[in-house]
Amino acid sequence: MYSLVKIVHLYWTFLTLIMIALVVLNAIHGKVYGKIFRVNDLRISLFGIIFSQIQLLIGLILYFISPRFDKWSSVGMGVIKNEESRFYLVQYPITNILAIILITIGWSLHKRQSDSSKKFTRIAIFYGFGFVFLIRLIF
Repeated sequence: MYSLVKIVHLYWTFLTLIMIALVVLNAIHGKVYGKIFRVNDLRISLFGIIFSQIQLLIGLILYFISPRFDKWSSVGMGVIKNEESRFYLVQYPITNILAIILITIGWSLHKRQSDSSKKFTRIAIFYGFGFVFLIRLIF
């Protein structure tokens, strides 16, 4: 089960990164060229948030079924001292959660705007920061 979820998580991560990159590029393109925020722009942004939320769900499932998760019960807060354990049990999940929170904030803020330029700006900024957080975990 663990290996299957790990593979799904890996491939879904790349799909999510591609989708978020498309959303950011679309928002930048719309802002630079002064386009009107249309239904297609809304759908692209919506798919971006859906992909990222599914990524979070798969990641949380993987986190809790991971053999590394057992280190919390055996070592406790000692996982902070080990660099590998700290990365997989603390830094990686927190960074992923922060990235998804930023993307969700961007989605919420764009809905409140009536001006197309501001919608594109909100999406480009928040989805962009979420993208940077997610890509930072890979490299």
